[in-house]
Amino acid sequence: MGKTDLLENLMQVAPLKLIVHKSAEALGEEVNAALVEARKKINKPYSSSPAYVGYEEDSFLVDHSCPRFGSGEGKGVINESVRGKDIFILADPCNHSLTYKVNGHINHMSPDNIYQDVKRIIAALAGKPHRITVIFPFLYESRQHKKYTRESLDAAIALDELMHMGVSNIVTFDAHDPKVQNSIPLSGFDNFMPHYQFLKALMQHENDLKIDKEHLIVISPDEGALDRAVYFAGVLGVDIGMFYKRRDYSKVVNGKNPIVCHEFLGENIEGKDVIIIDDMISSGGSMIDTAKQLKSMNAGRVYICTTFGLFTDGFDEFDKAYEKGYFDKLITTNLTYHDDICKTKPYYIEASMSMFLARIIDFLNHDAPMSAVLTPTEKIHDAILDYNEGKNINLEN
Repeated sequence: MGKTDLLENLMQVAPLKLIVHKSAEALGEEVNAALVEARKKINKPYSSSPAYVGYEEDSFLVDHSCPRFGSGEGKGVINESVRGKDIFILADPCNHSLTYKVNGHINHMSPDNIYQDVKRIIAALAGKPHRITVIFPFLYESRQHKKYTRESLDAAIALDELMHMGVSNIVTFDAHDPKVQNSIPLSGFDNFMPHYQFLKALMQHENDLKIDKEHLIVISPDEGALDRAVYFAGVLGVDIGMFYKRRDYSKVVNGKNPIVCHEFLGENIEGKDVIIIDDMISSGGSMIDTAKQLKSMNAGRVYICTTFGLFTDGFDEFDKAYEKGYFDKLITTNLTYHDDICKTKPYYIEASMSMFLARIIDFLNHDAPMSAVLTPTEKIHDAILDYNEGKNINLEN
């Protein structure tokens, strides 16, 4: 699972247990399998120690459920003892495929429903675990992370609520605005980035990339994604560009101010391959417009890399944009739910984060330093070196 040598001679703070909400079942199964395999390889000399109890298991998954009454009300149920365990709760707030019945009618679960289930699970644990960590790959309500006038501040309220319920740490990926952690300054908040997984996926599907300033540039589609692009460009050793979203603040359409146009700030990109990096694709209109403008500026290949592909309006516009040559590949992670139709698209690449998430859980369970997990700079440099020398890219996450 990579970097496991750092866990040698360290033991778990308490027996590890993983509660996977049904919204994240596919990801949870892969994470569990990776944890089971990793625990077979380390700290064998301590197998006779009392601290090794629960260290190596056939499965770390906890038997639980969140049933619903006919009225739509629900409850959380834990079907085994969790006393003294180090609990990790994994849930995907953006999984829109789940349904439940209300008075005979079928409802699709919203992010609010899934968040409520997480609270039900925490309540059912009844304070018995040694520690509770909640993993929201897509941070619940992260798009409502700040307010300007009389608005709710949902992300901060949710984080504060979870801490008051006894949660010790929040784990998320590519938070829309990491500053939201300031709402819980005395509690744990770990925000991980998928830069290495993006690069690895791209390298595995393209054999003729030239990663240098003359041939590649990283683009931020707006000012909000600039920090992501600055780091990625820096570690790749290439230039950066940015689009500025000019909005019409006199109107509100679907809860937001409509974009009038995208204006580019940066060096000449003619003939260069482009990586556009952002945290999410919602409807995708903004990203497609960015790619279109890059192509009109005579960019080479255009690669779109986003942590979360929500695709709230489906794939029709992406299909049309791909057919017109506006972009070449679209890379998203498996951290949130995708319809199977994704995998049928000739332009779609999934960057798996399962091994990475398993390693994060393993390190947290050992109270090991997270610096090796948080900063993948060395791994990215090694991958670029291997790629440039024609070697196979290491599949380890």
